[in-house]
Amino acid sequence: MDREIPEEERKKIVRTKIIRGSVVALVIIIALMFFIHYMSGSIRRSEVILSTVDRGRIELSYAASGVVSPAFEEIINSPIDSRILEVYHKNGDAVDEGTPLLKLDLQQAQNNLSTAEDQLAMKRSELSQLKLNNQTELNDLAMKVKVSRMEVKRMEVELRNEQYLDSLGSGTTDNVREAEMNLKKGELQLQQLQQQYENEKLVKSASVQSKELEMNILAKSLQSIRQTFTDAQIRSPRKAILSYINNQIGVQVTQGSKVAVVSDLSHFKVNCEIADSYGGQVAAGGKAMVRIGSKQLEGTITNVTPQSQNGVINFIVEMKQDNDAALRSGLKVDVYVMSSIRDNTLRLANGSYYSNNAGTYELFVLEGGTLVGRKVELGDCSFEYVEVKSGLKEGDQVVVSDMSNYKNKNKLRIK
Repeated sequence: MDREIPEEERKKIVRTKIIRGSVVALVIIIALMFFIHYMSGSIRRSEVILSTVDRGRIELSYAASGVVSPAFEEIINSPIDSRILEVYHKNGDAVDEGTPLLKLDLQQAQNNLSTAEDQLAMKRSELSQLKLNNQTELNDLAMKVKVSRMEVKRMEVELRNEQYLDSLGSGTTDNVREAEMNLKKGELQLQQLQQQYENEKLVKSASVQSKELEMNILAKSLQSIRQTFTDAQIRSPRKAILSYINNQIGVQVTQGSKVAVVSDLSHFKVNCEIADSYGGQVAAGGKAMVRIGSKQLEGTITNVTPQSQNGVINFIVEMKQDNDAALRSGLKVDVYVMSSIRDNTLRLANGSYYSNNAGTYELFVLEGGTLVGRKVELGDCSFEYVEVKSGLKEGDQVVVSDMSNYKNKNKLRIK
């Protein structure tokens, strides 16, 4: 049989239910408030940069990355195997053209230079002696030719005399024939001597040319050794800043190893790389824009690598204002390669919100006094503007400053 629940106990049960319901309701309210707070917030007007969507011209460009480097930088290598004896400057020093930077041990280089000079002097002496000997031998042959020619003339006279006597009946036919034979023999001897003289002239000339060639080879070798000796006296090739120097006195350096680097830090260029998918847009002589913070510097593309390496193409941008105060060696910059022009295009000011790739973006748009998150499809860009494909209309005001701290917010009240 059921027993009636006392009044006091019934009240207790009711109070328990009410408390439990209140707790659940409070939790729901707190969760709802937290959700609303999570999905919205507030921001000061001074903390955002707004851009108005409009229509106009976009000079399309493709984004590349770049690193500022000195317009001129020369690596000085050791021309010989040696060791460092003295160092005259330190990194960061300004040096003039011809300024000694460090001293190498040049004893071996000096010995090589002296040996080469002695060898060249010996070859010169040998050449002079050869020319003298050749001239003496040729003079002897020339004298023999002269004597032989005189003999031939004498024989011609004897032949004419015998022929004259024979015509008078005082001579004999045998004497005439003998005189003719002697003349022919003399002429053949003269011809032989003349041919020998010409041949000897050619031989002597070839021997002299051979010696001269040997001497010229030695002279060039000596010039190279002299140049190496001069280069081994490490000097600055121009007025610049010493950006590196091997200051380890006594250390051995091998031929071709780097001992110093001088840079012109008053003028700069930008070493750039861009995805090879944009390789067709990069050509020597093309225009580019270098962005350093809010500053933009115009430049021209030079030295484009013909082949892709690791998915990128490398090129250099030389700027019109290559001495701008914002330029620093090693500074990473954004580079925009100019491509084509589009007129009457819906556009938005370029800013940190754009990752240099077309696609869908979450942007904050001003609606009344509230910033509302909106999905926007963006296209190509220039260094100034981004093409708007959908999600925005002309006249919309859009936040173009960094909003990464509010990426989980849908709404923001402007204070």
